[in-house]
Amino acid sequence: MTITNKQSGTNLHEIADGIYRINTPVVIEGAGGFSFNQYLILDEEPLLFHTGPRKMFPFVREAVASVLPVEKLRYISFSHVEADECGSLNEWLGVAPSAVPLCGTVAAMVSISDLADRAPRPLTDGERLTLGKHSVRWFDTPHLPHAWECGLLMEERTSTLFCGDLFTQGGADHPPVTESDILGPSEAFRHEMDYFSHTKNVRGLLEKLASTDPTTLACMHGSAWRGDGAQLLRALGDALSV
Repeated sequence: MTITNKQSGTNLHEIADGIYRINTPVVIEGAGGFSFNQYLILDEEPLLFHTGPRKMFPFVREAVASVLPVEKLRYISFSHVEADECGSLNEWLGVAPSAVPLCGTVAAMVSISDLADRAPRPLTDGERLTLGKHSVRWFDTPHLPHAWECGLLMEERTSTLFCGDLFTQGGADHPPVTESDILGPSEAFRHEMDYFSHTKNVRGLLEKLASTDPTTLACMHGSAWRGDGAQLLRALGDALSV
């Protein structure tokens, strides 16, 4: 793990071949420690998944710049429209002149075509996009865990699922990657502050994700996780059905 900013504690770690987790720990008043992760795919057409909040942009930019010139970014992607997902989207578009927002068709239609300074590249459910050695595939997950426009990306070469707010772990001190239980801590966090919409389609959506057989889950908050991702996604379905 490399510390890229000593003031903020922002750090960088390669969690899979060519995929980097950028992590910033924070203290939230009344909520204790927390963390925000972004993920950079290094390739011919580099992709950043999650922008981080707007006020965190300098720290995340610094971390990306330690891997590649930020102006080479091609895609700025995210799960849904929320500050930590895409709050600094326009700042990224400002420093990366060839970059475009990459999101689902619903997000493009209802928000990003208006909010972003550059037109988005929308992806339909199941659509694949090649970045070079890596390829990503978009999955619509409306209201899982929340937001109509919600969706997730699967990187197929490394079997890495960018799972957004699924498996959110509270606290600020996490290893970059773990093989330990994250369902228990994430369920404990959910029961304290329930951010799920509890869509009636949750089982089917989680099964769609499980069918990709991910071996790395790139969580937005807390550690990334390595193991049998399909089994863990189905276990989340069981927990949400109780």
